[in-house]
Amino acid sequence: MGARMAKRDYYEVLGVGRDATADEVKKAYRKLAFQHHPDRNPGDAAAEEKFKEATEAYEVLRDPEKRSRYDQFGHSGMEGAFGGAGRDFSGFDLHDALRAFMRDFGGFGGGFGDFFGGATGQRTRGPARGGDLQIRLPLTLEEAAAGAEKKVKVRVEVRCDECGGTGAKAGTNPRVCSTCNGAGQVRQVQRSFLGQFVNVTDCPACGGQGTVVDAPCPACAGEGRRPKSQTFSVRIPAGVSTGNYIPLRGKGNVGPRGGPPGDILVVIEESPHPSFERHGDDVLSEITISYDQAVLGDSVQVPTLEGRVKMNIPAGTEPGKIFRLRGKGFPHLRGRGRGDQLVQVRVWVPKKPSKEEKSMIQEMREKGLFRPPS
Repeated sequence: MGARMAKRDYYEVLGVGRDATADEVKKAYRKLAFQHHPDRNPGDAAAEEKFKEATEAYEVLRDPEKRSRYDQFGHSGMEGAFGGAGRDFSGFDLHDALRAFMRDFGGFGGGFGDFFGGATGQRTRGPARGGDLQIRLPLTLEEAAAGAEKKVKVRVEVRCDECGGTGAKAGTNPRVCSTCNGAGQVRQVQRSFLGQFVNVTDCPACGGQGTVVDAPCPACAGEGRRPKSQTFSVRIPAGVSTGNYIPLRGKGNVGPRGGPPGDILVVIEESPHPSFERHGDDVLSEITISYDQAVLGDSVQVPTLEGRVKMNIPAGTEPGKIFRLRGKGFPHLRGRGRGDQLVQVRVWVPKKPSKEEKSMIQEMREKGLFRPPS
């Protein structure tokens, strides 16, 4: 086949809204899967592609964690997050789609023969991908607003120098597994009145590796990897918030015996700020003004995430009044523009006025200057 077209939105593929329940997702997928199943559309390449596309969408939206990740980052957030061995959906083929369908719905009758479309060959899986690592990175609100470059130190599994990642003792080599002939998987055929079904599982003899180590490397105990502390640079984009994460592709644990590395997920955690409180992309702060400033008005300096700016206090400002500083909040992470800063005004009241101050206030009271309008 030629170059694959850009992926459609998973919700669009299944024809459900972004607020669809798990049951609605399953029901929508079942309808599409039965409609486009290869055994109902033999030789129809378009139907096969629609079946795979619907199953791929279902595999994400049925899983709360994957669905949350997709909602947050779209298709880019799916890379390296799927398939028991750590594969992403770039290798999601008809076998994967049929297994997923069979897992939740089984066969739908009619004597369809081999459930995998008559395929007879085995798929070589190879060494398993290493696991992803997750670390938490504290940021100040100013760093989250402006973006930052950070260094993180992580203990990861790296390829063993002694055996070069093979897991075999020096002078020896892993041998091809005789049970699966190096495929890493075995096929089990089951027959019923519905037809013939094939179940593909990891080879029990080699654990899906396709090779067996008879003389393990003493340095890594046959794993082909060893722990090591490493430092990585992380670029934090402006506008991130707690719960966002930055993936470091290929920087996680390497897989056992030559397997490719996983990723490191750097999860953002905003530190509390003494002056600002974040609400989405807006920032809330407070300033305290004097009674005369509230009555007569004034111009004051207000702290923002990028330094102080001038703000006008109009005459007759009441305590609790909120002013909006346009564009002084957080940058929008997935678009242009910024949020605002909301500044709430508090009026300072002296706790122990002097005799002269008391006299002046008493005089104004007697003149009715403090009396609210009726």
